[in-house]
Amino acid sequence: MLEKGFEPNVAIFTDLINSFSKRGRMQKAFEVFKVMESVKCEPTTHTYNCLLKGLCYVGRIEEAYKMLMNIKKSSCIKPDIYTYTAVMNGFCKVGRSDEALELLDEAVEMGLVPNVVTYNTLLNGYFKEGRPLEGIGLLNKMKMRNCVPDYISYSTLLHGLLKWSKIHSALSIYEEMVSVGFQVEERMMNTLLRGLCRRSRIQRELLSNAYEVFERMKTRGYVIYPCAYELAIEAFCMGKQTDKALATLWEMIKCGHSPRMITFKNVIRPLCVQGNLVEALPILVLMHEESRMAIEFPFDILIDECNNRQGFYMCSCTIYGAALKRGVVPQRKPKDCSAELKLKL
Repeated sequence: MLEKGFEPNVAIFTDLINSFSKRGRMQKAFEVFKVMESVKCEPTTHTYNCLLKGLCYVGRIEEAYKMLMNIKKSSCIKPDIYTYTAVMNGFCKVGRSDEALELLDEAVEMGLVPNVVTYNTLLNGYFKEGRPLEGIGLLNKMKMRNCVPDYISYSTLLHGLLKWSKIHSALSIYEEMVSVGFQVEERMMNTLLRGLCRRSRIQRELLSNAYEVFERMKTRGYVIYPCAYELAIEAFCMGKQTDKALATLWEMIKCGHSPRMITFKNVIRPLCVQGNLVEALPILVLMHEESRMAIEFPFDILIDECNNRQGFYMCSCTIYGAALKRGVVPQRKPKDCSAELKLKL
């Protein structure tokens, strides 16, 4: 075009600079920028924004910041919120979120209105630096400034809170996210469920929250991961909801997952405590079909339960024999309660 005497306008130059910058080819982008200067085509703020994004993309953060300062001093053009967002993103990528926050405050002081992308950039920076709780304050600041958080805002914050094990805060953001109509991504739902179940071992008040999340996952058609299933079963057992624990165990098996031994034992123990041998025995059989390991614990608690119930002597003998056949010598032995009763009489 130049050789034939045509003069490209600023839009054509900016498009070409943007194309090179997106691919990190900054040498080419600056070559085009120099051509602009040589033909007296004045760059716009958008042209500079493209260069700033490219510099940050390739990690040349200091150059980007220097360019921002030069733009501020210029009498021809003024930075807009996208100019600040581009440099903020560069700072956040290299763990300098505090400097990015300073730029946000500076932009606000200049009368610029931050958009949701600006805030999401900073939220992502806090997440990467392990400071997700600061993201909650930023989310509240967004709302105060009438900037409505979008799906990315909530997802980024929730992901950070879960990654850094801030379960109570994550639960609060999850509930807010659901209340405004956003659907939480499947992987994060599984992570949230696992976190709630693990924390409920100490804080039992979280059991109801774990149940709610689990039921929501089922009703909304989420794929529940094997570890999440096992922890949900443990949570039901801790909450003395053995029927749900048992139903979830069978559901897990129907989905093609193989529960670990600890999961089987978690269900067998409360069933035996409740005297529910009818449900406990099939689980014992399935448990030993799933594993060739010789484990005495489940045999002991079942033999104990049989010994404590009138007329279950033959059942305890059968369980004891099955254990011996598998190479397990239970600590408990069958006890003929009826024979003892006759002796007493």
